[in-house]
Amino acid sequence: MAKPLINVPAKAKRGEVIEIKTLISHVMETGFRHSNIGEFLPRDIITQLVCHYNGEEIFRADLFPAIAANPFITFHTVATESGMLTFEWTGDNGFSATGQANIAVVD
Repeated sequence: MAKPLINVPAKAKRGEVIEIKTLISHVMETGFRHSNIGEFLPRDIITQLVCHYNGEEIFRADLFPAIAANPFITFHTVATESGMLTFEWTGDNGFSATGQANIAVVD
């Protein structure tokens, strides 16, 4: 089971650029390896991360087999208002994981 870790500042000034960090644990299989009987092991990777800030999409990343088994992704956004950041990871074989973080924006 995947476990997301999310690092978002608890408070920020309005208009401040904030750094958001995410890490998710996931068992990965590239789809290029063979089993001990010579068959290809099916690909099993995280293929996408989407982040919404109060319902508005602010970040999207498409991931490919060269990504790490436990992808660590950092991005920036502008703190505009207090609210919720929601994260959704999707992948092969019906994989889906979500996470949330709150931020308080002060003047």
